Amino acid sequence: MQVTETKAEGLKREIEVVVPAADLEARLQTRLFETKDQIKLKGFRPGKVPVSHIRKTYGRSLMAEIVNQILNETPRKVIADRNERSAMQPQVVMSEDEAEADKVLRGEADFRFTLNYETLPTFELKDTSGLTIERPVVEIGDEEVEEQVKRVAENARTYEAKDGKAENGDRVTMDFVGKVDGEAFQGGTAQDSNLVLGSGQFIPGFEDQLVGAKAGDSLEVKVTFPEEYGASHLAGKDAVFDVTVKEVAAPGELELNDELAKQLGLESIDRLREIVRSQIESQFGAMTRQKVKRQLLDALDSDYQFELPQKLVEAEFNNIWNQVTQELAQNNKSFEDEDTTEEKAREEYSKLAERRVRLGLVLSEIGEKAGVTISDEELQRAMFEQIRQFPGQEQQIFEYFRKTPEAIQSLRAPIYEEKVVDHLLGSVTVTDKTVTREELMKEEEDAA
Repeated sequence: MQVTETKAEGLKREIEVVVPAADLEARLQTRLFETKDQIKLKGFRPGKVPVSHIRKTYGRSLMAEIVNQILNETPRKVIADRNERSAMQPQVVMSEDEAEADKVLRGEADFRFTLNYETLPTFELKDTSGLTIERPVVEIGDEEVEEQVKRVAENARTYEAKDGKAENGDRVTMDFVGKVDGEAFQGGTAQDSNLVLGSGQFIPGFEDQLVGAKAGDSLEVKVTFPEEYGASHLAGKDAVFDVTVKEVAAPGELELNDELAKQLGLESIDRLREIVRSQIESQFGAMTRQKVKRQLLDALDSDYQFELPQKLVEAEFNNIWNQVTQELAQNNKSFEDEDTTEEKAREEYSKLAERRVRLGLVLSEIGEKAGVTISDEELQRAMFEQIRQFPGQEQQIFEYFRKTPEAIQSLRAPIYEEKVVDHLLGSVTVTDKTVTREELMKEEEDAA
């Protein structure tokens, strides 16, 4: 086999491969003798079919198998022999001349093809020991825990039906039909719906118009959907709800005691406070982790500049772009609604794709040098976490992962990234900075 480099421009490579007809013939002869004892033809005893007859009958199909085997084996071998790493699966280009292809299958011509690929860039890893990361930490006070406990308790509060007018804090049970331009809209109809007045759960202005209503009342509630309402076809629209009040109930006294905790399946109110504190710590911990990780990735992104494999960048951009356009379509929005243009959006997401590819290559190199690995147990945990997100479809999702090895492998990248980040955080200087809840939340919103 003759291997000749015909192009080497940056990361791009073009390699011409020639398998001489003599080599193809040698492989074919080997295959013919291997199949001799397996061939069964009428008129011949097993193992006694002449090789010449086998060649005449099956030679072309056997040569086609040999050619496919060469195409499967050669790219990996050529790249390994050149001590290169391909960014993506090499593109194989063969002659489209049918006459030439026919000669190859008949063993009368050399088999020629070209490999096109991009190599992964090589770069020196930089020392991160001098890097300083600021970790925002929120101190959780007893007041915040108590506030959250009260919110939990509100969900367990009892209500008792009453005569008379509804007041803020009362629970109203009602049927309603919402209409825009006189037509009922999807999601605007409900029966036996419970609403605590003053809770702010419904469209602004809706609850205020129920204050003073009594059981048995029918009324029209007129509201305007907010401009930023989630359902874009209703955003900013005027609506009228035909409401029938079925019950008005007054709230029972809210007591934070062991009896309340037992209603929630816990042994004591102190245990409820422990759980709530743990949940708040977990929530803030996740935000802090994202903030720290973002600082680390920003530092790495500014430290490394090297040529990127364009095929990887294109693939990443397409993934991002498909997600963006799908979200716009689902929300019935355009780029103009987002205060941008398609051209500007493409430029912005192209830069994001380049950043992700660059950081992916850097993190991969750091992880490889540090010996970061992912165990089967970690992959299984990630798989079951994915399965849990589809209640009622667990078996179907499990079968999908079982039958699709690449789906399991897709879970590897985020796990690997987090483990490399943990490794890096062990080598940099991390200083804690106490911030308020509002400051941490604002940081998250600004970064979104």
